[in-house]
Amino acid sequence: MMKFINNFRKDEDGAVTVDWVVLTAAVVGLAVAAYSSINTGATELTGKTSTFLGAQDPALAAGGNIQGAAGGGTTTDTTTPATTTPATTTPTTTQ
Repeated sequence: MMKFINNFRKDEDGAVTVDWVVLTAAVVGLAVAAYSSINTGATELTGKTSTFLGAQDPALAAGGNIQGAAGGGTTTDTTTPATTTPATTTPTTTQ
């Protein structure tokens, strides 16, 4: 029985296994922490981008051209039309 106990104490196979289990658990823990951090940051960035893009006016962003400068679309005037008054002409006499 003493021989068995002495051999058990000297055998390091179990200790190596425990080391690998601890190292693997540490790597998995770091991966979970990194994923959580990246996921939170990506979610915040997506929300801020959505808010910013939702506040933009496509007509103004394209400079009044919905298709963009090279898109070949029609230009739309987004300015307020000016009011005009009828022109008065002076009669000319011909002889």
